Amino acid sequence: MKDTFGRKIEYLRLSVTDRCNLRCRYCMPADGVDAIGHVDVLSYEELLRVAHAATRCGVKKIRVTGGEPLVRRGIVDFIRELGALPTRPEITLTTNGLLLAEMAADLRRAGLSRVNVSLDSLREDRFTYITRRPGLNKVLAGLYEADAAGLTPLKVNMVPLKGVNDDEIGDFARLALENPWEIRFIEFMPVSGGLDFTPEHMFPATAILEELGKVAKLIPLLRQGPSGPARMFHYPDSPGRIGVIPAISDHFCGECNRMRLTADGRVRPCLFSTEELDMRDALRHQASDEELEALLRTAACAKPKRHHIGEDKFRQGKRRMHGIGG
Repeated sequence: MKDTFGRKIEYLRLSVTDRCNLRCRYCMPADGVDAIGHVDVLSYEELLRVAHAATRCGVKKIRVTGGEPLVRRGIVDFIRELGALPTRPEITLTTNGLLLAEMAADLRRAGLSRVNVSLDSLREDRFTYITRRPGLNKVLAGLYEADAAGLTPLKVNMVPLKGVNDDEIGDFARLALENPWEIRFIEFMPVSGGLDFTPEHMFPATAILEELGKVAKLIPLLRQGPSGPARMFHYPDSPGRIGVIPAISDHFCGECNRMRLTADGRVRPCLFSTEELDMRDALRHQASDEELEALLRTAACAKPKRHHIGEDKFRQGKRRMHGIGG
């Protein structure tokens, strides 16, 4: 499955819920948002049909996202069914980590390959400020339980925000000196408006690299095959690795191999696009497997050449990150 620019689409991000047990300031307003109605959220059976169609079209990796995917009941069994698809795609998951400690072993036994944990502060007071909820110790426990369960290589995603948590970049980097984890620093992406953090809070990749260089000598790693959007580095004699994702300042659109399915059944060709294709309507009108595949191929062909975030022509969409699937 290729788009009109020759990019091979092999990666599907599958949102199973828009609900979340945190209220991060760059994702939701303080009072939260109206959740999608139960009837409007795709059932696990419907999600499996889409996943199966995607793998027949060449998708090799499926990342389960939310909201927070671990809050949806039955998620472990769903992971098991995804992993049992005939083509045996790689199944990964992104989580905020609050429920990870108690679920890590079950997820691994179900066939989950690895997890990405979103964490923006290692300080309890600041964690509570950013997420509007307590729970840092639970997230840290989840990291170690996931590592012990074999959900590796474990990736920790940190979004540095200017004047908010950018002084913790070195603290996060030191996790890679002590653990065989991949610590990734992602430029803030202002997908939607009306939130506490604005484009002015973006801490650019150049500044991130400068901070990382203060910890120890930063050694670039050669890219090997489709390695995703991160520029990879390591410190001498370090068991872990460092990734920097310049999502805004130096976009990776030319290598993008992904599409997204929202929890309410819309296929989004691009994270920053407002264009969506209605997969739920097709599913609920008994579309054939071939028709589902055709919809996915149409979505692939709708992928833009690149995003325009940060430019005058960019217009923020109505969906916030929790409703897109990240």
